[in-house]
Amino acid sequence: MENFLSIDQDRILFKNEFFFVIKDAFPVSPGHLLVISNTVRRDYFDLTQEERAHLDEAIHLAKTIVEAEFQPDGYNLGMNCGTAAGQTVPHFHLHLIPRYHGDTSNPRGGVRGVIPGKQSY
Repeated sequence: MENFLSIDQDRILFKNEFFFVIKDAFPVSPGHLLVISNTVRRDYFDLTQEERAHLDEAIHLAKTIVEAEFQPDGYNLGMNCGTAAGQTVPHFHLHLIPRYHGDTSNPRGGVRGVIPGKQSY
């Protein structure tokens, strides 16, 4: 599993005072990026108010990086907070997952698909 504390600096696509952006090591689609806190925080709910205030800027910058190379038709933003939610790395990171028409037979329900049988409604 990825250790964000030991990431090679050459992998960093963008960095500011609060966050950095890298390509996901196991992308689920072309252009899949991670927005990661510079300071180790367990998950979104452990970010400081100042970090949360700057997260939107980092997400939009990551989107700009994706769109310089790819032309996605949509996005999923994902954060796993706690082991019950599938979090395996105890360091805040947000998945910016580009989506493309036809990448799945029925995208309706989007992130609801994390619970089998709950995506369609």
